[in-house]
Amino acid sequence: MFENQPKGLYALALANTGERFGYYTMIAVFALFLRENFGLTPGTAGVIYSTFLGLVYFMPLFGGMLADKFGFGKMVTLGIIIMFGGYLLLSLPLGGETFALIVMLLALIFISVGTGLFKGNLQVMVGNLYDDPKYSDMRDSAFSIFYMAINIGALFAPTAAVKIKEYAETSLGFSGNDAYHFSFGVACLSLILSIAIYYAFRSTFKHVEGGERKKEAVVSNEEELSPEDTKARIVALCLVFAVVVFFWMAFHQNGLSLTYFANEFTQKSAEGVQSMAFDVINLFLIIVMVYALFSLFQSKTSKAKGISALVIAAVVGVLYWKYTRVSGSVDLAAPIFQQFNPFYVVALTPVSMAIFGALAKKGKEPSAPRKIAYGMLVAAVAFCVMIVASQGLLTPNEQKALADAGQDGPLASANWLIGTYLILTFAELLLSPMGISFVSKVAPPKYKGMMMGGWFVATAIGNFLVAVGGLLWGDLPLTVVWAVFLVLCILSALFMFAMMKRLEKVS
Repeated sequence: MFENQPKGLYALALANTGERFGYYTMIAVFALFLRENFGLTPGTAGVIYSTFLGLVYFMPLFGGMLADKFGFGKMVTLGIIIMFGGYLLLSLPLGGETFALIVMLLALIFISVGTGLFKGNLQVMVGNLYDDPKYSDMRDSAFSIFYMAINIGALFAPTAAVKIKEYAETSLGFSGNDAYHFSFGVACLSLILSIAIYYAFRSTFKHVEGGERKKEAVVSNEEELSPEDTKARIVALCLVFAVVVFFWMAFHQNGLSLTYFANEFTQKSAEGVQSMAFDVINLFLIIVMVYALFSLFQSKTSKAKGISALVIAAVVGVLYWKYTRVSGSVDLAAPIFQQFNPFYVVALTPVSMAIFGALAKKGKEPSAPRKIAYGMLVAAVAFCVMIVASQGLLTPNEQKALADAGQDGPLASANWLIGTYLILTFAELLLSPMGISFVSKVAPPKYKGMMMGGWFVATAIGNFLVAVGGLLWGDLPLTVVWAVFLVLCILSALFMFAMMKRLEKVS
């Protein structure tokens, strides 16, 4: 999995990890912040949240176009600087009046523009590392590793957001609303780390940053493609983009309607083994054990196998020791549920790579477009789980009326959300890293930056549509809310299968 990869992959992945940690720390509490700090309705908060997400993923289209002209490296650096300014504005506790709302919106624009320059172009640089023939066969595994690195940052973000907010409230004496800004301030620090990593290891990937020499090479490569081939590739990519719109619309409910569900309809505490799942250190230990298990079976020397066995024994021992010390219950904050998706991504990436590696050896590995179609079906299963979890629960407005009257409505087990995030992660692993790899491979060289931007535009449209979850959150039964996303995922999968021959022809 990690063997023989170019060193530039790890440098770029770590630079992205720092940036993503800050971003997901902000996202973990952002929707709740909008409602509590500004007194917004779920629908209005959802529109702002989804519009921001949409801009974050729409701006890479322009970032890609600029990078195709001026170079990827320059745009990545400029993006980090602009993002830093946005997070700095967002971290200022200005209250909940009109001026504070205007500053927050300005901060969101800065973050969106900066991310547009940074995110897509960094991924293009990763793809460019694998244009070298000696690395070309490792492109899919590289993007799986890169995607895993993103989620290492995201794994610790919800805990960081909650703990920093609690510290600002209890130790520094800030009000609940002002304390949110300390969580946002974490992003500023993470960006400093990100740019430090980028420049410290720049020598390992400088040759793929782009510029004048890169543009000449692109023109040379483009001449090898006929206009018909170029058109066929762009059409195939646009078909994939059309499908992933609905995946991201459904998937990013994790920060909106699924977070609302965690906040309003999920049990407020956990005990015993279940409580251990909400300690990010325990999740990290499980990840270490998973990788040690793979090392145990894949290592070629007895020394390496012995070290792996010791690591596994140590992790099991620590987890058992922590289990014996579990007592009472732990309070569950809604944002903490968002740690499960990145945990599953990091833990399951080697599993998925091993499965597809074994299938590849037998000549049975599904194509990237087919994996995307399967991912849509798996996402549909996740919302089936939520439909079952919502049986017997009230509508959001009915639940709120009871809460306002000081009464408790029926609540669901936290295990439903934990399971839903597991299934959504299986879908994500089938769709996201494979989709990025597909774009990197199929995009005509002359339009690489723009086509990667197109992937993000599709994501952006999906994120704009995330607002649907907030707009449905009110008088409708929860089962109807989840059924909307279930149907959209199934229809998208059917469309993908209908277009499969056309997509596989260019892959």
